[in-house]
Amino acid sequence: MTTTRLFCTPPRLQFGPRALEHVGREAARLGKTALVVTGRSSSTKNGSLERTCALLTAAGVAAVPFARVESDPSLDTVTEGAALAREKGCDVLVALGGGSAMDAAKAISCLLANPGPLANLEGATGLKQGPPLVAVPTTAGTGSEVTRVAVLTDTARKYKLLLVGETLMPAAAILDPELTASMPPKVAAATGMDALTHAIEAYVSKLATPLSDTLALAAIETIGTNLALAVTAPDNLHARAAMLYAQMQAGQAFSNASVGLVHAMSRPMGARYGVPHGAANAMLLPHVAAYNRPACPQRMARIAVALGRCIDGMDLGKASRQAAIALTELAAELPLPRTLGDVGVPTGDLADMAREAAENGSSRVNPRRPSPEDIASIYHELA
Repeated sequence: MTTTRLFCTPPRLQFGPRALEHVGREAARLGKTALVVTGRSSSTKNGSLERTCALLTAAGVAAVPFARVESDPSLDTVTEGAALAREKGCDVLVALGGGSAMDAAKAISCLLANPGPLANLEGATGLKQGPPLVAVPTTAGTGSEVTRVAVLTDTARKYKLLLVGETLMPAAAILDPELTASMPPKVAAATGMDALTHAIEAYVSKLATPLSDTLALAAIETIGTNLALAVTAPDNLHARAAMLYAQMQAGQAFSNASVGLVHAMSRPMGARYGVPHGAANAMLLPHVAAYNRPACPQRMARIAVALGRCIDGMDLGKASRQAAIALTELAAELPLPRTLGDVGVPTGDLADMAREAAENGSSRVNPRRPSPEDIASIYHELA
């Protein structure tokens, strides 16, 4: 390592069964009125929203539910949430849900402290600190509870907007594996592959460090061992807990080392055609791993080992190819789409999507710098 690097993570992490019981105490340390940011249905149906609000109330924190967050939260939703927080005098936020709820809560906090509109804050430095956030994930994939990143959808421009800054880092994260038990198999599969993508892209990133490498490799090994079991046996709390812990490690890794080409390519799929982020990543990951292999064969071989492949006696070329093979086999076990046609992405739009992905910042830290033509070729492999 030739330069000094900063590593950011939340100052407080609560992990384990019934960890949700700490939400009231964590919020009470930070404020008196909490905007509870969550999705439109699942937390209401499974009772986690009611339980969270009750725990907040018992700790002396007024709870203001905002159950309006859609998948891939829009700028309009964030603006609506910020308006409610101002109206109710909220001085702390609690995000309950998957990455969409947490990204929306981060952006709401940001908008409360910085002049909008949100579109003007992309790429901005020196963002002021908004109300603190307690993040409570109910899926095991995004790692957003430990990152300084929020991804939003500009529906007017069909564009994924990225907010980045230390002020977006949650003040506390509460990881309770029991909250992930209600995830349907397809959601568990997609979010798990999202976490695996985070770990692998952090490990091969040009910005990787020894600390991010340690977290990324640990996450890859745990996910490779537990993902299929967590999908097929949702009552297996050990597998669900392992996935929740691993996706947190992957989040810590990529928040500090960045993601790469898979994310650059998945963002146009989500912004233009509403493809769920985890599903898009799962489709792309084996193909991008094969594309990246010549630029980082040693690291690809190490990924293969972490995924359980035996490379004894193989030369580096053959050993490094095992990573993409292992990823292809793992994806085949899961109930996820395989082709662009499965998710409604027409082939006529691939050239424009490829140009957008090539210009994305994540492509610049990918181990192999792709051209628009390279990216279009990978998209066509999925057609």
